[in-house]
Amino acid sequence: MKKTDIAMIVLIAGLAVLTAFLVASNIPFLQVSEKGVQVDTIESISDRVEPPDQNVFNSNAINPTVETFIGDKTLPQ
Repeated sequence: MKKTDIAMIVLIAGLAVLTAFLVASNIPFLQVSEKGVQVDTIESISDRVEPPDQNVFNSNAINPTVETFIGDKTLPQ
């Protein structure tokens, strides 16, 4: 490559970077507010464990791991 070709590539790349910077700095939703933004906070997470609900977890509850058959299990489906 000639020196003029390299200089032209550098010039075009520089102009492209400058144009991209100017366009990006003028996009309204990318602007940072000068006064800042109020952010909601949450309460801290506790390491206390709540006991399970006795209405759901009790000795009479249905066990979902037990296979259930409805009707005659010997007939093919």
